[in-house]
Amino acid sequence: MKNYWITTETDECSFDDAAARRIVEQLKRKPDSVVGLSTGRTTGNMHRRVVQLWSEEPFAVDRATFFGVDEVVGVSPDYSGACYTMLKTEIIGGLGVDDEHFLMLPTESDDFSQACHRFTEALRQRGGIDLLILGLGENGHLGFNQPGTPFESRAWVTEMNPELEQRIRRETQTPAEKWLGGVTLGLADIFEARHIVLVAKGENKAAVVRQMLQGPVTPLLPASMLQHHPNCEFLLDRAAASQLN
Repeated sequence: MKNYWITTETDECSFDDAAARRIVEQLKRKPDSVVGLSTGRTTGNMHRRVVQLWSEEPFAVDRATFFGVDEVVGVSPDYSGACYTMLKTEIIGGLGVDDEHFLMLPTESDDFSQACHRFTEALRQRGGIDLLILGLGENGHLGFNQPGTPFESRAWVTEMNPELEQRIRRETQTPAEKWLGGVTLGLADIFEARHIVLVAKGENKAAVVRQMLQGPVTPLLPASMLQHHPNCEFLLDRAAASQLN
């Protein structure tokens, strides 16, 4: 049985506002919510819109916990392309959230397995994930979970997309001998979120949106598993939804 629903917005401003209001509504309804955020071209304006709404009509954020779905491994968290810095710049700093209420997977660790376990355990101790905002990769990946990742995977360190790795190496002047990767919530961790909103916009996402929603549920397209999530909304613009039947 499929329990998801699809919302389509007509333009970018409407899309960003609708996505932002999903976060605002969650925080107003449950001030101690645990909210997961994703970075990328789709979510930046959405995050800034949350800050704008909060500044226009303040609501409590001091009891909420925010966290990032994934992070780049092998670079400083201060690097402009690190998920930590992007979220700090786009939403966390603007809302005045302190470090105790902003959790991120580590960029460096001597034991990533333990670090991942501590991260997910911290989320559980705070009540588990109430709302998870997910972006959609053009190949159907979620976080750094690339095609072929088992649905039962837990938070882990993965290989990075080659094009992304090359760009980060150039921008950070990271030598070839230093390994770069991605650390991410696993697909099983993602599926345990009580409410998921997957956001996708642009014609370049249309084909994978169709495969995600109308194709088979398969680890070869990780986002397809969301067809079976009990409380998932797919928030799309018209371009991203253009190939849906």
